[in-house]
Amino acid sequence: MNLKEIFTASMVLFAVIDIVGSIPLIISLRKKVGHIQSEKAVIVSTIIMIGFLFVGERILSLIGIDVNSFAVAGSFVIFFLALEMILGITLFKEEAPQVASIVPLAFPIIAGAGTMTSLLSLRAEYELVNIIIAIVINIIIVYVILKSSAKIGKILGKQGINVIQKIFGIVLLAIAVKLFATNVGKIVAS
Repeated sequence: MNLKEIFTASMVLFAVIDIVGSIPLIISLRKKVGHIQSEKAVIVSTIIMIGFLFVGERILSLIGIDVNSFAVAGSFVIFFLALEMILGITLFKEEAPQVASIVPLAFPIIAGAGTMTSLLSLRAEYELVNIIIAIVINIIIVYVILKSSAKIGKILGKQGINVIQKIFGIVLLAIAVKLFATNVGKIVAS
């Protein structure tokens, strides 16, 4: 167990999941369907993330892709997610959810493509136990935010949410650059 790795992995996942930035979407889902099943959403997203953490590398090796190459590809995905957050643009088009169920909450909002990419990228650099602890920390944060999204939205306001998104976008951009540089170096060295 390494506290620095846990903290860094937690920050990466927090920035990628961007549950604070998803508060407006969560509030609109709540208005459309009346109730969001927070417990079910966090349980399913936890299973998806931990499952992918263990099986994702095996799936890649079946296809013939090493973790470092996936991490480089993932750094590009994280880079574009960061650009979306910083510039307030949409590069990845998602379909608007019809019902607030497992599908829009657990996947893709909590455990989406960026999260999966980040998990395998983190796996290339950090110990497995530290990443699992980071997942649990983030799931607790996600649960609290899902449960109190209406209150948080009122407190922060639209401007506050935008500022937080931009801050985490810059953090995510720096993480993408680091992932790219570290893993490209490993690919070139081999």
